[in-house]
Amino acid sequence: MSQPARDVALKDVAIKDVAIVGAGPIGLCLALELAALDLSVTLIDAAPYTALASPDDDGREIALTHASREQLAAAGIDIPARQMAPIREARLYNGASPRGMTLASARGEGRGREGQDSIGQLVANHVIRRAAFEAVQGVEHIQLVTGRRVSALGAGPGWRSVLLDDQAQIPARLVVAADGRLSATRRLAGLSAQIHDTGQRLLVRRMAHARPHREVTWSWFSGERGLALLPLAGDTASLVMTLPPHDAEWLKALSSEAFAAEATRLYQGSVGEMSCRGTLHDYPLSVSRAEHLVADRVALVGDAAVGLHPVTAHGFNVGLASVRRLVDALTHHDKAVEDVGAPAQLAVYARHHQRVILPLWHASRALVALYGDTRPPARIVRHLALGAARRAGPLQWLMEGYLAKSAARR
Repeated sequence: MSQPARDVALKDVAIKDVAIVGAGPIGLCLALELAALDLSVTLIDAAPYTALASPDDDGREIALTHASREQLAAAGIDIPARQMAPIREARLYNGASPRGMTLASARGEGRGREGQDSIGQLVANHVIRRAAFEAVQGVEHIQLVTGRRVSALGAGPGWRSVLLDDQAQIPARLVVAADGRLSATRRLAGLSAQIHDTGQRLLVRRMAHARPHREVTWSWFSGERGLALLPLAGDTASLVMTLPPHDAEWLKALSSEAFAAEATRLYQGSVGEMSCRGTLHDYPLSVSRAEHLVADRVALVGDAAVGLHPVTAHGFNVGLASVRRLVDALTHHDKAVEDVGAPAQLAVYARHHQRVILPLWHASRALVALYGDTRPPARIVRHLALGAARRAGPLQWLMEGYLAKSAARR
């Protein structure tokens, strides 16, 4: 009979197949896919069990591609349709210019997957986290260690060991770092990374509005400021603001009424008058990319591999793609290889995933630099770039297909 995932006694533990550091949605999804292959998995997270089981609402919304939603469902992570908000169109504008680029769904155009008339869905981050955590309950091959940090990595013949801050050790044939863009496990494995603190802040807040959003996302870029409006259920939306610190502090100091009035102005009345419906959340904004994705019996997934700027709107999808590529690399004819941490299999994963994340990394950095440049020549280049993209219908579909495939099975 299967037993629920739980904390385990760490003395005299046999060598596991895989130890995953980080029990966020990416680490949990990976654990589920590996357990389905009859591999033994230990998940380790510094957060207490209760925080993982009942995650706080952090105000963030995740844009899921159809491929990502299918991958989560296949892993057993069930997100009810009522907790998803469809995206029919995505519009991008250069400052106050009324003309921009639009990515639309395939509805009525004979393109896209049958029965799908959206380009994706928005789901609250805490909803995905809770669903992923609930999915590992009752899975026999998954054990969970919470409230403990990783302090070192050891090594032996054909295995690595994870040393915890209470001196317990967890030996495994493969250690996977899924602990975020500032991954401590990545550093302990000796894998270098480019980490860039943008100096900006990310403000997010849910709002009600007077006019329907029609399931359209809007994004405006003007100098140091980036604004996005994400359509949620009913006449509500999530505002995402990328701002310099002084602007962020000024907005945080406003009353709810004053904030709503300023948001209505900043978002150019696109959905009419706004009112606050949630807490204002404030996050520092950094991006990162690991120079190498694997080391001796160590692999990086999710944001530990690449932490993209939110302008891409696909960080979570790319993280799920890393899970799919790692599992594919560790399998042969649908069966797990004998040695789950074999260097040859990890090299396949690194090559395939690096091939996708490198262009995304450089493209996102270039986009942020272009839209953050306040000089007149940059404004002209932005205008021309959007005009070209708007006229090139096939280019729009190529972009959508490329982003979808970044999360699809390879």
